Amino acid sequence: MAQLITGRILSFEHDPFLAGPTAAKIHDAVLVEGGKIVGLGSLAALKAHAPQAPLKSYGESLVMAGFVDAHVHFPQTAIIASWGKRLIDWLNDYTFPEEMRLNDPAYADMIAARYFSLALSHGTTSACSYATIHTQSVDAFFTQARTLGLRAWAGKTCMDKNAPYGLRDTAQSAYDQSKALLQKWHGQARLSYVITPRFAPTSSPEQLSALGALWAEHPDCLMQTHLSEQPDEVAWVADLYPQARDYLDVYEHHGLLGRGALFGHAIHLTEREKARLVETGAALVHCPTSNSFIGSGLFDLVGLKSLGLRLGLATDTGGGSSFSMLRTMAAAYEISQLRGTALHPSELLWLATQGSARALSADHQIGNIALGLEADFVVLDLASTPAIAQASARASDIWSAVFPTIMMGDDRAVQDVWIAGKCLPK
Repeated sequence: MAQLITGRILSFEHDPFLAGPTAAKIHDAVLVEGGKIVGLGSLAALKAHAPQAPLKSYGESLVMAGFVDAHVHFPQTAIIASWGKRLIDWLNDYTFPEEMRLNDPAYADMIAARYFSLALSHGTTSACSYATIHTQSVDAFFTQARTLGLRAWAGKTCMDKNAPYGLRDTAQSAYDQSKALLQKWHGQARLSYVITPRFAPTSSPEQLSALGALWAEHPDCLMQTHLSEQPDEVAWVADLYPQARDYLDVYEHHGLLGRGALFGHAIHLTEREKARLVETGAALVHCPTSNSFIGSGLFDLVGLKSLGLRLGLATDTGGGSSFSMLRTMAAAYEISQLRGTALHPSELLWLATQGSARALSADHQIGNIALGLEADFVVLDLASTPAIAQASARASDIWSAVFPTIMMGDDRAVQDVWIAGKCLPK
């Protein structure tokens, strides 16, 4: 049965980075049926089109596409906000010991369920996640996502060196297990497999080549990894791969650069790397809370966007310090301010929805309220706390009403979450 939803319905007709705030439109109502958006516009017109459709009214709340988190490590859910480490120490002291625990299928299932519960409570309706080297961690993530009806991406994280023995595979087992998981899960329900070398320092040339070969065999899959997160990491890669022109060249040499490549962080890029990323159509993912929490640096969002690169936004759970895409947008705003540009609220909301969906090559499916797209929504109460309410009450337009929630909002602002046209129970 069709369902009619009213409120302040936010839809993007263009990219606000290119067209300005007028790229976004506010509508009276949206009509959903069969998990898809089938109508958008005035309440009167949609009621005339579907007179029997039940009505759900959200008054002055903002109804928008659910948040799309383009770079997540769901196995790190339990270690989020651990104190005082930079990247390499973070991996050795927190990440690797925790990831070893997901060898236990029951623990993997528990962490996957906990991750999705926390993500959904903050309005995230889609995520692209790294798992661990354990096949059961991928099964846990996808099983939970399928049960919830979510559109989601994940892959077995592959590592055969510079990691504890309990977290190492081999070039052959990485290929074989990734292929088996891909054949099991890719295209099932709303799920997609992602070929996932963790990053160049933890994969041998043989493993990178094996995963590059797998990607060449399955080019409809995405490939995700990390790139130039911290200066000492970049220097490490240069020592490990002295023949490479730069960090990105390591991936390209092994067949891991192309339209479906998704690179997390990408803070310390050379001019050659930027040009090559543009040429190949790869996407970058901005992880602002992680970049500040682990001390990685200031991502050049405006500069890279001006080059025409596809950019997504992500919490980077658990190197990132929050499960909230609202907090992530606030951090992106703050980092951009430090680089001299005040991002507009429309740009921030676009990054957290349509931008991430484009990075994942899924903007034809999710990330916007538009005809034919899947009906994944988040409903935001723009007066969820006294501090936000008093700021929103002074608003002169929709953007000054939304901005306090972006900067100060948390899970209390998430009034409802809709997945494939159905409102999740509280």
